[in-house]
Amino acid sequence: MNPSFNSFKDIISNPIKFRFFLFTKLPAAFFAGLRIQHFDANSCVVRIRYSWFSMNPFKSIYFAVEAMAAEMCSGMLAFGQVYQRTPKVSMLVVKMEAAYIKKGTGILYFTCKDGPALEEAIRKAIQTGEGQTLVCKSVGVNEKGDTVATFDFTWSFKAKK
Repeated sequence: MNPSFNSFKDIISNPIKFRFFLFTKLPAAFFAGLRIQHFDANSCVVRIRYSWFSMNPFKSIYFAVEAMAAEMCSGMLAFGQVYQRTPKVSMLVVKMEAAYIKKGTGILYFTCKDGPALEEAIRKAIQTGEGQTLVCKSVGVNEKGDTVATFDFTWSFKAKK
C-alpha cells in the first residue's frame, strides 16, 4: 500500500478538508454535493442527494452527476494509491461504460470495491515502468437498495520518470 495513503485518508475523512479538496480540485463535485460516505484501502462509497444542483427536468438526478459520483468512488481509491508517491504516477480515465437501470431520486450511494486491484495495478506500473490499465466497477443504489446504475471505468496508470 502507498505509504501516504493514510495521509490522504485523513484529508478525505475530515469534512472541512474534504470540502476544501473538492472546491479546489473538483469544483463541479463540490457544487453538486458529492460526499464520501465510506473510504478505506478496499472500497469507497460516495453519496449524492437529489437537489437543485443535481436535478434534471424529469425530477431525478442528472445522469452526469451520477457519472461524477460513480467516477469519484473509484477515483478516490486510485488517488489514495498515487498520493505523494515516489516516483509520481499519472492516472487518467480512458473509457467509461454506463447502464442506467432505474430513475435516480432521493439519495444514491455509489460503491467501488476495487481498492486491492487498483493498488496492484499502480504497483505494477511503478515496478515495470509500463502503463497499466484496469477496469473498475461502480454500482449506484437508492435508499431501498435497488440498483439504479452501473459504471465501468477504465483507468490508466503510468509511473513518471
